[in-house]
Amino acid sequence: MAQKPLRLLACGDVEGKFDALFNRVRAIQKKSGNFDLLLCVGNFFGSTPDAEWKEYKTGVKKAPIQTYVLGANNQETVKYFQDVDGCELAENITYLGRKGVFTGSSGLQIVYLSGTESLNEPVPGYSFSPKDVSSLRTMLCSTPQFKGVDILLTSPWPKYVGNFGNSSGEVDTKKCGSALISSLATGLKPRYHFASLEKTYYERLPYRNHIVLQENAQHATRFIALANVGNPEKKKYLYAFSIVPMKLMDAAELVKQPPDVTENPYRKSGKEASTGKQTPAPEEESACQFFFDLNEKQGRKRSSTGRDSKSSPHPKQPRKPPQPPGPCWFCLASPEVEKHLVVNIGTHCYLALAKGGLSDDHVLILPIGHYQSVVELSAEVVEEVEKYKATLRRFFRSRGKRCVLFERNYKSHHLQLQVIPVPLSSCATDDIKDAFITQAQEQQIELLEIPEHSDIKQIAQPGAAYFYVELDTGEKLFHRIKKNFPLQFGREVLASEAILNIPDKSDWRKCQMSKEEEETLARRFRKDFEPFDFTVDDD
Repeated sequence: MAQKPLRLLACGDVEGKFDALFNRVRAIQKKSGNFDLLLCVGNFFGSTPDAEWKEYKTGVKKAPIQTYVLGANNQETVKYFQDVDGCELAENITYLGRKGVFTGSSGLQIVYLSGTESLNEPVPGYSFSPKDVSSLRTMLCSTPQFKGVDILLTSPWPKYVGNFGNSSGEVDTKKCGSALISSLATGLKPRYHFASLEKTYYERLPYRNHIVLQENAQHATRFIALANVGNPEKKKYLYAFSIVPMKLMDAAELVKQPPDVTENPYRKSGKEASTGKQTPAPEEESACQFFFDLNEKQGRKRSSTGRDSKSSPHPKQPRKPPQPPGPCWFCLASPEVEKHLVVNIGTHCYLALAKGGLSDDHVLILPIGHYQSVVELSAEVVEEVEKYKATLRRFFRSRGKRCVLFERNYKSHHLQLQVIPVPLSSCATDDIKDAFITQAQEQQIELLEIPEHSDIKQIAQPGAAYFYVELDTGEKLFHRIKKNFPLQFGREVLASEAILNIPDKSDWRKCQMSKEEEETLARRFRKDFEPFDFTVDDD
């Protein structure tokens, strides 16, 4: 059965003309039916007075469609985007964030990069750097199954996009645009790439993402630049299209080449195309070699293995773990810790039975030092967390169980990575995934599927509130918490009839045991876990 395509709208510079845009969208929807999303690139806010915006901000007026926008391209409009991690600006209007990947429940994958190119340090709040581009490429390109993304949203045009293509009018693409975005488009291979800022409409002929006769056929890319809303020349600023997410398409259908397809514009010449050479991006790190931490205060480079790069100009973090500002129930050195629940201690992390657990072997992975969330962990702590996760998967698998992990970085002070085993006989991984998505939808929580091997550090910034689930297949579901969030959501889903069928245990306070009972469970777990204990070989 063929998948039903999503119907999307893309828009160029809005420049504060919200009524003009949304009235046009209403007219289109009245004539052609409803669309699923509106994606805005370029300058969403303008230099005009804020009177129109205040009506949307206060709820007097409402956008007629779920609208996603990119961030500031100049200092003047930075004030509207308070949260670099993205946030709701008004009802139905959401700022995506500085950079990242948005994956809808349909599987549609949208990569976004806000701002204009900057090669200077420090990078202004309305710009992106070579490191930003490199981290985006690394996050996606490093997966072996990576084929490309559905949509790429940038505000500037990519440099050289006119090469081998139809005329771009008055815009000289050899001088105008960003070479970093050219590099990003080369690596990510978007099926659609939207940009703006040049006050004109340009739909380039589709171009190839493979070298003919040397590489297997790949899908084509369509680049579309959009004009500004309400421009007097009536240049096109709104683009309607339908798309089936790449992951749902038949491979042969995906790689069909349009009759007017051209060579890739980011290869300088036919000769270089035949040797696979790409147009270089100035001062960019070698692609897919390093991740860059989003914590700008540290600015520390770490290799893709998670270890600090020797070439880093910054000193390594001190070995002494971070200390809490006050009493903490989970810092191992704290007198508040219920040490009888501790079942294993590593170099940087430890395992403890959950108090009031969903099952007798419900455990927590906790950092020894004081870290609030996974996003804030140093590289060596992340490495040991991953070791514990892999070991626990093997341990539970040997006992006929799969494990589900989740973290809620909201109204908590110390990272608690919950690890809950689920009998293999009770339900499949897809059932668990469906249960989380269904219950999230019922509570109007948007759980987004993120790339299997992606790093939460590259999706959420330090200090940002979020909830994420990791399944035994490596699949992850992520929710960026903007307002309120049910504290027991993870437990409630796992305790539901669809998974463990113990709804009465959704509240941990109703599952508490005596200290003697807890000590018995802890002794049993330590004994069972001993053959899998990797810490005994550590120095």
